[in-house]
Amino acid sequence: MSYDDVEIEDMEWNEELKAFTYPCPCGDLFQITKEDLKIGEEIARCPSCSLYITVIYNMQDLEFTNQKSKTNIEPVKQQPVVVA
Repeated sequence: MSYDDVEIEDMEWNEELKAFTYPCPCGDLFQITKEDLKIGEEIARCPSCSLYITVIYNMQDLEFTNQKSKTNIEPVKQQPVVVA
Protein backbone atom coordinates (compact mmCIF):
# COMPACT_ATOMS: atom_id res chain seq x y z
CA MET A 1 0.00 0.00 0.00
CA SER A 2 1.32 3.42 -0.90
CA TYR A 3 2.19 6.02 1.71
CA ASP A 4 -0.17 8.58 0.13
CA ASP A 5 -2.05 9.53 -3.04
CA VAL A 6 -0.74 12.80 -4.53
CA GLU A 7 -2.12 14.84 -7.45
CA ILE A 8 0.47 15.62 -10.14
CA GLU A 9 -0.46 19.30 -9.71
CA ASP A 10 0.84 19.12 -6.12
CA MET A 11 4.23 17.87 -7.25
CA GLU A 12 7.10 20.09 -8.37
CA TRP A 13 9.28 19.76 -11.47
CA ASN A 14 12.95 19.29 -10.57
CA GLU A 15 15.09 20.27 -13.56
CA GLU A 16 18.24 18.73 -12.06
CA LEU A 17 16.57 15.34 -11.54
CA LYS A 18 14.41 15.67 -14.69
CA ALA A 19 11.51 14.40 -12.61
CA PHE A 20 8.41 15.48 -10.76
CA THR A 21 9.10 15.41 -7.03
CA TYR A 22 7.21 15.47 -3.73
CA PRO A 23 8.65 15.66 -0.19
CA CYS A 24 9.10 12.35 1.62
CA PRO A 25 8.86 12.15 5.42
CA CYS A 26 12.43 10.82 5.51
CA GLY A 27 13.70 14.16 4.16
CA ASP A 28 14.35 13.08 0.57
CA LEU A 29 11.99 13.39 -2.42
CA PHE A 30 9.61 10.98 -4.11
CA GLN A 31 10.42 11.03 -7.83
CA ILE A 32 8.67 10.14 -11.09
CA THR A 33 9.89 11.00 -14.59
CA LYS A 34 7.96 12.17 -17.64
CA GLU A 35 8.86 8.91 -19.33
CA ASP A 36 7.35 6.95 -16.43
CA LEU A 37 4.14 8.94 -16.77
CA LYS A 38 4.12 8.41 -20.52
CA ILE A 39 4.04 4.63 -20.12
CA GLY A 40 1.30 4.83 -17.50
CA GLU A 41 3.42 4.46 -14.38
CA GLU A 42 1.75 5.90 -11.30
CA ILE A 43 4.22 5.04 -8.53
CA ALA A 44 6.75 7.64 -7.38
CA ARG A 45 9.48 6.14 -5.19
CA CYS A 46 11.80 7.66 -2.63
CA PRO A 47 15.44 6.78 -3.34
CA SER A 48 16.36 6.93 0.37
CA CYS A 49 13.70 4.77 2.00
CA SER A 50 11.08 2.15 1.17
CA LEU A 51 8.12 4.56 0.93
CA TYR A 52 6.31 5.30 -2.30
CA ILE A 53 3.28 7.34 -3.34
CA THR A 54 0.60 6.87 -5.95
CA VAL A 55 0.56 9.78 -8.41
CA ILE A 56 -2.91 10.81 -9.51
CA TYR A 57 -2.98 12.18 -13.04
CA ASN A 58 -5.17 12.03 -16.12
CA MET A 59 -3.34 10.61 -19.11
CA GLN A 60 -5.70 12.47 -21.45
CA ASP A 61 -4.56 15.76 -19.91
CA LEU A 62 -0.94 14.95 -20.67
CA GLU A 63 -0.03 15.64 -24.28
CA PHE A 64 2.88 13.48 -25.34
CA THR A 65 4.67 13.75 -28.62
CA ASN A 66 5.66 10.73 -30.64
CA GLN A 67 9.32 11.67 -30.38
CA LYS A 68 11.52 9.47 -28.22
CA SER A 69 11.81 10.69 -24.62
CA LYS A 70 10.36 14.10 -25.42
CA THR A 71 6.99 15.19 -24.12
CA ASN A 72 4.83 18.25 -24.18
CA ILE A 73 4.49 18.19 -20.40
CA GLU A 74 5.76 21.48 -19.16
CA PRO A 75 6.13 22.14 -15.48
CA VAL A 76 4.00 24.93 -14.10
CA LYS A 77 6.11 28.04 -13.75
CA GLN A 78 5.43 29.87 -10.53
CA GLN A 79 4.80 33.56 -10.82
CA PRO A 80 6.83 35.88 -8.59
CA VAL A 81 5.00 37.20 -5.56
CA VAL A 82 5.37 40.87 -4.70
CA VAL A 83 5.44 41.53 -0.97
CA ALA A 84 4.83 45.09 0.13
